[in-house]
Amino acid sequence: MKKFVNDTGSLLQEALEGLAAAHGELLALHLEPTFVRRRQRSVNKVALISGGGSGHEPLHCGFIGQGMLDAACPGQVFTSPTPDQMLAAAESVDNGRGVLFIVKNYAGDVMNFQMATEMMDRPCATVLVNDDVAVERSTHTTGRRGVAGTLIVEKLVGAAAEAGASLEQCKMLGDRVNSLTASMGVAFTSCTVPAAGRPTFDIGEGEMEFGVGIHGEPGRRRGPLKRARELVDELMAAILGDLKPARGREVLLHVNGFGGTPLIELYVLFHCASRLLEREGLKVARSLVGNYTTALEMAGASLTVSMMDDELKSLWDAHVRTAALHW
Repeated sequence: MKKFVNDTGSLLQEALEGLAAAHGELLALHLEPTFVRRRQRSVNKVALISGGGSGHEPLHCGFIGQGMLDAACPGQVFTSPTPDQMLAAAESVDNGRGVLFIVKNYAGDVMNFQMATEMMDRPCATVLVNDDVAVERSTHTTGRRGVAGTLIVEKLVGAAAEAGASLEQCKMLGDRVNSLTASMGVAFTSCTVPAAGRPTFDIGEGEMEFGVGIHGEPGRRRGPLKRARELVDELMAAILGDLKPARGREVLLHVNGFGGTPLIELYVLFHCASRLLEREGLKVARSLVGNYTTALEMAGASLTVSMMDDELKSLWDAHVRTAALHW
């Protein structure tokens, strides 16, 4: 294992301290319990909080700032944060308009965020993201997993909250965006959790894992390597089969890298996917390409399609300023 690590036990804290120092104008780090929040506390808006295991950077802490999250709760690598982190974050950023938790559908995250909501004495609600169409069940979750579509939910709901939407409106919007979003990924390698010191699964030189999750867990099936266009055809068949968009519908296309795939290859995937969508009579109205929901150094990528309308396009275009996303 070759990684830039001083000690696996201090990896998360050192990384968070580095993040906060690099983006001190945007972020403030709190320890014991651990959470990251906006440096400038927002006023008169619903507070958005997300979180989950680390190793998916820039998700979630990289999306804290104007137009997205107010705080995020990072757990250890691929390990859920705890309810006390969530409660402390909520207390720090709530300004009286209520708290919305955005939660990926993994068993530990769901359980701990639910415990936090039950312990809270302030108005709150939860949006559960489950955009992964690869599996219905896995060792990490019951039902569909929450993957790169989480970013789409956080951006659109973040813009609505910034514009003054109520807690109920933010919750309804988050659920709607989740229902309009589907993702699926493929990987060429596993990843190595620093504390484990070895790849999560072994895969042959000429093989790929189809439908892989963002924790390095095995996917739907394993098979021989294929050309980019063939991979896109198979991923898109599952995604469009789930969404069933009408011809003429506008969509957002997000090509997400898992941490070990260069941008030149991600743009090849976007080229193939956008061409396919056009052939299906769909218009790519918005796009995002890059490593946003990663799995440490795993070589691979996912495709996400989110159906758009005028309201959602306006929310996507709204100003955002975070460490990882800004326009």
